[in-house]
Amino acid sequence: MKINTDGVLLGALVNSQHPSRILDIGTGTGVIAMMLAQRFPFSQVDAVEIDEDAYATAIQNFQNSAFSNRLRGYSGSFEDLKKVDNYDLLVSNPPFYTNSLHNPDLRKKLARHTDFHFFDKLLLFAKENLSDRGELNLILPIELADYVIREGLKQDFHLVKKIEIKSFVNTDVIRNIITLSKVQNEVEIVEFVIYESKGVHSQEYKELLKPFFLAF
Repeated sequence: MKINTDGVLLGALVNSQHPSRILDIGTGTGVIAMMLAQRFPFSQVDAVEIDEDAYATAIQNFQNSAFSNRLRGYSGSFEDLKKVDNYDLLVSNPPFYTNSLHNPDLRKKLARHTDFHFFDKLLLFAKENLSDRGELNLILPIELADYVIREGLKQDFHLVKKIEIKSFVNTDVIRNIITLSKVQNEVEIVEFVIYESKGVHSQEYKELLKPFFLAF
């Protein structure tokens, strides 16, 4: 099963108060969805994936999962999902092209991501499909996170938490996990470090992922 650091950090660090319904947008092979099903044992976890091969793998992983009765996969775009009830938690680890982040023009950087308008559509979907106290959680490069935060305000979303991800203690932030809510609160900003030295994961990383991976 394909595992990536961004995905597992999002799945392990997202926090929510007893979500009844969760949606993972762009689930890939289903890793984040399964992590959330493990973390929130009373939640129904839906997952949507537009890539047919990845979707097929996700469905197979769901069927083999101990949480299969609470995992539901959908093929296609999140925009095509038929609304049944609001979600309490939306999560996404959207694909992007890291090299484009070195382009000095922000609009060009953003335009080279999967689709510049993807995030505008995602915010609109969240506005229409989140419960009143529901939250949208995304893991993104810094510049893109800043863009989504600004655009989110236009849809009446407020930044309530930001987790700044670093490779090492004394290096720059490489990713932000942002939490947007319809309810405005004081912004919580925390730091998370992946490695304590080259090739050696930090203790907080090991503790965070121990419930999910035998390697820790």
